[in-house]
Amino acid sequence: MSQKKKSSNPAVNLIAGGTAGLFEALCCHPLDTIKVRMQIYRRAASGEIKPPGFITTGKTIYTQEGFIALYKGLGAVVIGIIPKMAIRFSSYEFYRTLVADKQTGIVSTGNTFLAGVGAGITEAVLVVNPMEVVKIRLQAQHLNPTAPGVAPKYKNAVHACYTIVKEEGISALYRGVSLTAARQATNQGANFTIYSKLKEYLQDYHGTEVLPSWETSCIGLISGAIGPFSNAPLDTIKTRLQKDSCTSKDSGWTRIAKIGAQLVKEEGFRALYKGITPRVMRVAPGQAVTFTVYEFARRHLDNLGIFNRKKADPPKPLK
Repeated sequence: MSQKKKSSNPAVNLIAGGTAGLFEALCCHPLDTIKVRMQIYRRAASGEIKPPGFITTGKTIYTQEGFIALYKGLGAVVIGIIPKMAIRFSSYEFYRTLVADKQTGIVSTGNTFLAGVGAGITEAVLVVNPMEVVKIRLQAQHLNPTAPGVAPKYKNAVHACYTIVKEEGISALYRGVSLTAARQATNQGANFTIYSKLKEYLQDYHGTEVLPSWETSCIGLISGAIGPFSNAPLDTIKTRLQKDSCTSKDSGWTRIAKIGAQLVKEEGFRALYKGITPRVMRVAPGQAVTFTVYEFARRHLDNLGIFNRKKADPPKPLK
């Protein structure tokens, strides 16, 4: 059984979560760029027998486009990272309160998982999917180079979002949302459950509520590595679906099935796991950074008491 945990003020979750997300993006975004390039790589088009690995892909991006290219799409991530993390942690605490035992306030392991699933779906629908459509378009446009002297189609995250909505409609920002929701649900369900159980164990072991930062990083690393292995095919198909403009009249699930079938037919079942190495290397340390910075920032904000100050007592009447 999970111990009862006091929720922080929503403003604390907002600031601590946003700070954690910003640090995660700055540290791990290059691995996400490599992952996306690996997932949208087409063997038949290149004529190569074996697709390049993540080290080769990273070196190619660096040598041909420069170091800054590893941060393509970062603007879309940074713009969405504060609401994303605020929604993730705030909704998790909200759902956790709903499923807690009414008498004891204790949340079971199963209900912790459900709260994580709810948080994952909520963040996917409200923030993650539109953000990823923009990010993937920015990361992928190098594979369809324009004529010499012609500027790329998308200049930055804001321009990409505006162009996508103008040309394809706002629904384009929600292409693949079902896959994104499924991915985020499994990610956060496993993430929060494993993190909370390992944290609870170490708190009992040390006899303290506050864990050293290195232990928080370690359990964040472990919890963050679980999700990618369970939903890698969903992430690969989602990336292919969001990369291109939609001209088909097929339903979303029909296009998802066609993309999956085409991948397996042309490139084999292993193609569904393209980019799994950089994705694990992206998500696992990303969660380590997120939880470490979040716990640190939240603890210090709570200690400052800026958002939890009680109203001063009215002055007592003079005797």
